[in-house]
This record gives sequence, structure tokens and C-alpha cells, in this order.
Amino acid sequence: MGEQPIYSTRAHVFQIDPNTKKNWVPTSKHAVTVSYFYDSTRNVYRIISLDGSKAIINSTITPNMTFTKTSQKFGQWADSRANTVYGLGFSSENHLVKFAEKFAEFKEAARLAKEKSQEKMELTSTPSQESGTGDIQSPLTPESINGTDDERVTSEVTANSEPRAEPSQNALPFSHSSAINKHWEAELAALKGNNAKLTAALLESTANVKQWKQQLAAYQEEAERLHKRVTELECVSGQTNVIKSHKTELNQTIEELESTLKAKEEELERLKEEVDNANQLQAQRDSLTQKLQETETRNKDLESQLSELEQRLESSQLEQEAFRNNLKTLLEILDGKIFELTELRDSLAKLIEGS
Repeated sequence: MGEQPIYSTRAHVFQIDPNTKKNWVPTSKHAVTVSYFYDSTRNVYRIISLDGSKAIINSTITPNMTFTKTSQKFGQWADSRANTVYGLGFSSENHLVKFAEKFAEFKEAARLAKEKSQEKMELTSTPSQESGTGDIQSPLTPESINGTDDERVTSEVTANSEPRAEPSQNALPFSHSSAINKHWEAELAALKGNNAKLTAALLESTANVKQWKQQLAAYQEEAERLHKRVTELECVSGQTNVIKSHKTELNQTIEELESTLKAKEEELERLKEEVDNANQLQAQRDSLTQKLQETETRNKDLESQLSELEQRLESSQLEQEAFRNNLKTLLEILDGKIFELTELRDSLAKLIEGS
């Protein structure tokens, strides 16, 4: 199956400035998709992000990595293989917390996978070590092939002494012994020649090993470059699925936003009607307020008129009371005059009668 995306989110991507090691340098102009990928064949977790066709994050998660939350919406981690520090700026704290939880989860999975691989290597290496201990061979040197000078002398002495082991039974003529010595000298010369050839071959093989190591390093670099290229292409392929899923999510979000917009428009129309009704009520209220002010003004005028009338009534009552008192006095005076006139009439009548 290769690598498959197992979790994706969106964030602004930053990298630490390689010169200052302090400032953040943005590697994306806007928020991009950041995904966790899992390679089932190699049992490896990676964080990958693409800006167009360019991989701006390609970080393999190891047990030694740590994701640090430096603020409510920003987090970072160091990648020693890429020799850099990545930073992610999220739109909300929930996205940051979710990303950190996934980082810890996949980091633990990477640790367990590494332990399992080490256990397998130990199990496979233990039998080979046990079988190798019984057949340990010394390095291939000319001395080990042809023997040292002492060993060759010893072998020659042994070879020369073997015919003398049983002189009574295997006594050889002197000429035969001389032939044997020549034979061993010829063998010794041949061994020396072989020794020189093997030494030259060993030196040549050493030079070839160095050359092969250089070629192997070049091949490994080329293989790593090709592997990265293949990974980027796989990321692009995997990213296509992510983009499709994001497109589906965006379509659903657009539909939800359209329905929400329609509901908001209906609510806006209702609010407009309520505002119109409120404006009418406000106009009625202003009209009633004006009428109330006019009524209060008229009321104040009437109160002033009433106060004036009360004052006039009070003064009229006082005048009437004074008039009554004057009239009463006048009546009393009139009664006195009438009484006097009556007495005068009686007196006159008496005078008339007496005369």
C-alpha cells in the first residue's frame, strides 16, 4: 500500500532561520495542509506538507523528537536529520491540541516499532554469533597463507628430520637427501613468489575496496535522492486524495454556509420588519409625547388661570363680606333712624292730640 495519510489539518508553516537560529521564516504564504503519513512497509511515521508541488515539510518522526506548544496557537519541533526546526501556526487552540496529541501518539508508535525491530535484529544476530565463535578465522595475510619464517624453518627442519626418524629402517642415500633439499628450496621459492603475488593482490584489493566504498557512498546518496523523489511523488499522490477529501468537506461547508446565509437573510428581513414597526411605534411615541407636552402646557395655563380665579374669588368674597358688614351697619343705623322717626311721629301725634 505504501504511505497513506492518517491525519490532516491546516496551518501556516515556518522554519527557523539557519543563520540566526532565532527568527522564524515563513515557508508558505497561506495556510496549507499538514498531514501525518504512515509507511506500512517500513513501519515509519512522517509529517509531510506540500505548497503546490514543493515539499516544505518532510520530517520522519523518531522517539527522540518532542513537540512543544509555545503559545495557544503555535507549536514547534526539531528535526535533527533535516537540521532545522519546524513551526506551525494554527487557526485555533483545538487544532493545536489535536496535532500535539497525534504527534505524541505516533511518536510512541515509532518507539515501539524501533524496539520491535531491535529485538528482531538481536534474535537474528544471536545464532550467527554463536556459529561464528567456533569458526573464527584470522585475517587473510601472506604470513597466514604461507606461514611465518619460523614456521617455514620449523617445517623444513621437520621435513628434513622426518627421514631421520627411523634411521635403521628408512636410511636414504646422500644424493636422495640433496634432491629433497633442492625440492624444498624450489617449494620455498615458489611460496615466496606466491607470497609476493598475494601481497600485491591484497594491496590491490584494499585499493579496490576503497574505490568500492566511494562508489557505494555515491550509490547510497543517489538512492537516497531517488527515494526522496519517490516519496515526494507518493506524497503528491497521497495529497491528491487529501485534496479530494478536503474538496468534499469544502463543498459540504459551502452548502452549510449557503443554508446559514439563507437563514440569516430571512432573519434580516424579519429584523427589518421589526425595525419598521419600531420606527412606526417611535413616530407614534413622538407624536404622543408632543401631544402630552401640549396638554401639560395647557394644563399649566389652566392651573394659572384657576389660581388667578381663586384669587379673584377670594378677593370678591372679602369684598362681599365687607359689603355685608357695611350693609348690616347701615341697616342698624337705618333701624335706629326709623326708631327715632317713629318716636318723633308719636311725639308729634301726641302734640297734635294735645293741641
